[in-house]
Amino acid sequence: MSDTEVAIEEQQILEEEEQLALVYNGFTDLPADLIAESGSVKLFNKWSFEDVEIKDISLTDYIQIRGAVYLPHSAGRYASKRFRKAQCPIIERLTNSLMMNGRNNGKKLKAVRIVKHALEIIHLLTDQNPLQVVVDAIINTGPREDSTRIGSSGTVRRQAVDVSPLRRVNQAIALLTIGAREASFRNIKTIAECLAEELINAGKGSSNSYAIKKKDELERVAKSNR
Repeated sequence: MSDTEVAIEEQQILEEEEQLALVYNGFTDLPADLIAESGSVKLFNKWSFEDVEIKDISLTDYIQIRGAVYLPHSAGRYASKRFRKAQCPIIERLTNSLMMNGRNNGKKLKAVRIVKHALEIIHLLTDQNPLQVVVDAIINTGPREDSTRIGSSGTVRRQAVDVSPLRRVNQAIALLTIGAREASFRNIKTIAECLAEELINAGKGSSNSYAIKKKDELERVAKSNR
């Protein structure tokens, strides 16, 4: 073999190793032609993340929809470091929040099925991208103002405080899932139907939503403690 042929072979081996490295890095830096061939990543292979808009600029960094995923089940260690959960896909956070109450702990596949069914119901009822409805619901149900206890034991008073963007998202997700869970308890409706109804009402800002009612109540109490 001549020196030129050896150099060409070495170059080919290097390129193959680079491709393998890209694959093992989680497909983050794949070449443009491969990305175009595979198409965009869609949730449950149905709903696109690309056209979803976050209408509240303050929550842009805390509602994670830019990292598209096929399933809301990444098995990521988001609780090991402070604020890392802000990078967790927002649909996965909603799914995790459904696994509340002792009997539901750890049943992630059941939660994923519930979310998938709820998103399909939302799509049928509203004819919108259900991801947009979920994002709007979270923006509408995060309380902007809350009250905290001030003072040591004895004289305790409540003081109104602003709520940070991350806590707004946390509380919104919690209120939405609590509302869905309470609505489905001792009811003929399934949890997926109740979750879909809760998200649609919250997305529209309707007072029929449990989360919207709770948010208004928290803000009303805070206003009286200014």
